[in-house]
Amino acid sequence: MNISSRLNKVIEWLQQEYVGIRTGQATPALLDIVKVESYGSKMPLNQVGSVGIEDARTLRITPWDAGNVKAIETAIKDANLGVSIATDSAGLRVVFPELTSERRVQLLKLAKQKLEDARVSVRGVREDVIREIEQQEKSGEISKDELFQKKEEIQKEIESTNKKLEDLYKNKETEINK
Repeated sequence: MNISSRLNKVIEWLQQEYVGIRTGQATPALLDIVKVESYGSKMPLNQVGSVGIEDARTLRITPWDAGNVKAIETAIKDANLGVSIATDSAGLRVVFPELTSERRVQLLKLAKQKLEDARVSVRGVREDVIREIEQQEKSGEISKDELFQKKEEIQKEIESTNKKLEDLYKNKETEINK
C-alpha cells in the first residue's frame, strides 16, 4: 500500500506526457515517442541515430545506419507531430512550424486534459488506499483513531501531489504561451 510511490508514478506520467506537448522550442525529447522499424523490431529513435538541435525550430537526426533513413522518416510521419521532414546526405532535418495562437489554444486544452487525467488517477489511488485501511479497521488490525490518523496523512499526501500536478500544468502553460 505504498501511496507515495503510486502518486509519484502519476506525477512522472504527467511529466512524460508534457514532454510530448511541443512548444516553440525544438528539443530532442519531443521525438522520444517516435518508434522506428529497424532490424525487425520497433526501436526508440535515439537508439537508431543521434538527435541534436540545429536551431530553435529544427532538429538534426543522424542515423547510425544510412539504410534507416527511410524508416526514420516514415516513423516520424506516423507519429503525427505536425512537423516537416527534409532528407539530405547527412541524415534528416525535422522542422517544427511556428506556433499559431490557434495551435497554442489546442496545446493548452491538451495540457489541461492531461492534468485532468492525472487528477482522476490520483483520486483512484486515494480511493484504493482508503478502502484498504477501512478493511484493516473492520478486521481489527487498526483502531478507529489510527484509521482517522491514516486518512489525514493520505489527504495531506493527495493535496501535496495535486499541488505538484498543478505546478507542472502552470509551467507547461507558461512554456506554451511564450
